[in-house]
Amino acid sequence: MVLINDNSKALSIGDPMPSFSLKATDGMTVESGMIKDPIVAVVFTCNHCPYAQAYEDRLVDLAEHFDEEGVQFVLINSNDAENYPDDSFEAMKEVHDEMGFPFPYCFDETQEIAKSYGALCTPHCFVFDSKRNLRYKGQIDDNWEKPAKVKKQTLRDALSALVAGEEVEIQEANAIGCSIKWK
Repeated sequence: MVLINDNSKALSIGDPMPSFSLKATDGMTVESGMIKDPIVAVVFTCNHCPYAQAYEDRLVDLAEHFDEEGVQFVLINSNDAENYPDDSFEAMKEVHDEMGFPFPYCFDETQEIAKSYGALCTPHCFVFDSKRNLRYKGQIDDNWEKPAKVKKQTLRDALSALVAGEEVEIQEANAIGCSIKWK
């Protein structure tokens, strides 16, 4: 496990959302152009990373909190499943069902989507507004280990601002997690 404490260089705030078409664990194909919600939160994650695991419940809570506000979460696993079988598509289905994810959990088998976003680690968040321009990138919050000690809820704050039609105050906060496992 390699710890990353950095942010994407591929996308800058204001850049358009890279398109994708990925199979999801529910049997559907998720196409970025078909998402109707005004705000899209794309989160690169995986099954085996302890950072990603620590945030699963918080992501579910955020998705449920913002569901009626017009926010669509899409989780994407881009890890090399051959060398990390816990991140295989079949294992993703199990996690999706066990966690009761209220959002699609997609597999980026070619890793092209992660590269186009500049995703570095799991989890790594990218939030897009109604025009599909990047408004936030980085971490979920500032304490992956102890939810009760979180001081900055940067993802929640970014979503709240966009829902309210306001500017996002903190537009970038280094993502912290395990490196994406490249092929």
